[in-house]
Amino acid sequence: MADQVNGTIAAAGPAPRPERQYEEVLYYEHMPAGFWVRFWAYLIDLIVVASASSILVKPIFLLVGAETASSAWYAPYAILTAVIFYGYFVLMTKFFNQTIGKMIMGLRVISLADDKLTWGTLLFREWIGRFISATILPLYWIVGFTRLKQGVHDFIADTTVIHESSYRKQKTIQKASAERSELQDA
Repeated sequence: MADQVNGTIAAAGPAPRPERQYEEVLYYEHMPAGFWVRFWAYLIDLIVVASASSILVKPIFLLVGAETASSAWYAPYAILTAVIFYGYFVLMTKFFNQTIGKMIMGLRVISLADDKLTWGTLLFREWIGRFISATILPLYWIVGFTRLKQGVHDFIADTTVIHESSYRKQKTIQKASAERSELQDA
């Protein structure tokens, strides 16, 4: 029943609920991989690459009588070993999103910009970025001090390394959609 108050008609019943303009949303995201777990994965990868070079490259050079002990960076043995080193990281990351070391440690490389890792992204990350980080060693330490645990090579390529099976809860506040507000009111 309606009442007459000051010349207006007031409806009887509960007061209308104020519209929700914002809502809190919880979601889970992969934990970024920190410095030490990435370091151990990299050491495992170095063992894999050194073993592959010793098994595949060194015997060929010994058979043809070529020198393998030259310390010059432009020596054929050094060049072939470098091709195997960088090729390993580029190809494994492209086809599996992880190297053997990352597989063992439960890590995966993801792109922050695209769904898939592109060849351009990988070449920048694994070839150019790794060369820069290896040349100036303290640049690797940046991984321990950034929110997403990114190294310089990750910043260059817009990638990060995550734990495959570890998640963290994130909370965000976003505008409530009209559809969602109607469902909550019902």
